[in-house]
Amino acid sequence: MAKKITLYSDGSSLGNPGPGGWGTILDFNGNEKELSGGNLNTTNNQMELQGVIEGLKALKEPCEVQIYSDSKYVVQAINEWLKNWIKNNWKTAGKKPVKNQELWKEYLEVSKVHTVNANWVKGHAGHPQNERCDVLARDEAEKLR
Repeated sequence: MAKKITLYSDGSSLGNPGPGGWGTILDFNGNEKELSGGNLNTTNNQMELQGVIEGLKALKEPCEVQIYSDSKYVVQAINEWLKNWIKNNWKTAGKKPVKNQELWKEYLEVSKVHTVNANWVKGHAGHPQNERCDVLARDEAEKLR
């Protein structure tokens, strides 16, 4: 029986592109672990996705993971778009190259041993873990400014 993990994540970019950060909280049975990092020249979407990737990388065994993010881009890609992007050789429905392919390929690699479901939460709406991830992400971005 796989461990059930809740992964909360948020990303931030000052400038878009510009200095950015991500913040992630992993929750296993009420035990929370915070992770964060940043990049000097990045976008908001890249940081949103990087937070999910880094959270998954931190898991030591196959898990059942519920991801909570305020990024519709990340949630919809995980739940809907990725299958078609792969099938269409990394092209969108509009036949354009998928943005952030390297990150999406890394996501596929780190997520393949897990059962993943992504859930959207409204940002800045008082959700405690989402608010905390936002602070972690912004702090990382500020450090790089």
